Amino acid sequence: MKRLFALAAIALFAFSHTTELPIGSPLPTPDVPLRDISGKMVTLQSAMQEAGLLVMFSCNTCPYVLKNTDRTAAIAKYALDNKVGVILVNSNTAQRSSEDAYEAMQAFGRKMQYNWHYVVDDGAVVDAFDAKKTPECFLFDKNKKLVYHGAIDDSPADEAKVSREHLRTAIDEMRNGRAVSVTTSRSVGCSIKRG
Repeated sequence: MKRLFALAAIALFAFSHTTELPIGSPLPTPDVPLRDISGKMVTLQSAMQEAGLLVMFSCNTCPYVLKNTDRTAAIAKYALDNKVGVILVNSNTAQRSSEDAYEAMQAFGRKMQYNWHYVVDDGAVVDAFDAKKTPECFLFDKNKKLVYHGAIDDSPADEAKVSREHLRTAIDEMRNGRAVSVTTSRSVGCSIKRG
């Protein structure tokens, strides 16, 4: 009987740590200080703008991040133009001494001409969001409620085959006071490398 309870407890623990952040959830970890590539400390709360916040888990080396660099830049600019704050979060702690070191992030941000936040996360943010991939997007409205979670669009591997821009559409619907019509999509990319 004890063994049965132990197995049930393990299964419950595993299940509780594999469920994604539900739509409608409040912004997790809004006040955790994160080091930006600018050298400044920022928080998710401080990155928020009037209309909301886009949090994207990213890194320097994932082939899907690299395939999506133009789309990342375009959606980040679009979000900022629509008063939605932007913060890219690098949670690849297993690669912190190599490809995803802070200095490598700074160099990557300069190369990609980032003019939005790109921050180091040592685990608190990725754990709270239960993010699994790079890139993986979370869009919050002005009330800090999650309205969209998933990919930038419906063809992460091939920009030429995009038929729906999920994130751009979600921003438009949110900004116009409408319910987001597609609230989730499957994130496709590399797994976040945890140390």
